[in-house]
Amino acid sequence: MDQEIEVKFYLAEPEQFRQRVIDSGAELVQPRVLEQNLRFDTPEMSLRAKAQVLRLRADQAAHLTFKGPGLVREGVLERQEIEFEVSDFGAAQRLLEALGYRVYTSYEKLRETYNLGGVLVALDAMPFGFFTELEGPSAEAICAVAAALGLDWSRRVPTSYLELFFALKQRRNLLMDALSFEAFNGLTVRPEDLGVQPADN
Repeated sequence: MDQEIEVKFYLAEPEQFRQRVIDSGAELVQPRVLEQNLRFDTPEMSLRAKAQVLRLRADQAAHLTFKGPGLVREGVLERQEIEFEVSDFGAAQRLLEALGYRVYTSYEKLRETYNLGGVLVALDAMPFGFFTELEGPSAEAICAVAAALGLDWSRRVPTSYLELFFALKQRRNLLMDALSFEAFNGLTVRPEDLGVQPADN
């Protein structure tokens, strides 16, 4: 089914939380890999105005993704998601640009993914901090795994990494266009800069 149901949490102690995930018996699905993401829109930013996402991602493969507007229900974010693998990242980018879309921002993360009780537990190292993202078949399943891993449900993050990035740029008067490790090299970002609180302590 073309649906994404997920929630994020900010981590203060990512290595301790990773060990907690391993000790829980979670199965490693994807070892840590660098993800590079391009976000596309029209020159008028019509997709963002409708809360839609058009993304091209490269990690061990290349994927093209469309996401519809999100709805927070029972504490998790639900949205339509259509994603499929493409064989040629560069050709996919040229196709989108030929259709009138342009890259308006990019972002990268280091992601390691586990499966715990049918819920995917992603450990994300972002340029501005560490997070875990739980994605599963229902809010109930996600909430149960969050509780099993000792996460404070009241401190969940109901927004995307890019929205956190845009808010951070405004709050700190940052000028970088890309959410990249290079752009954030030497820059200290506190949880309060992101408007989040650690959920793992």
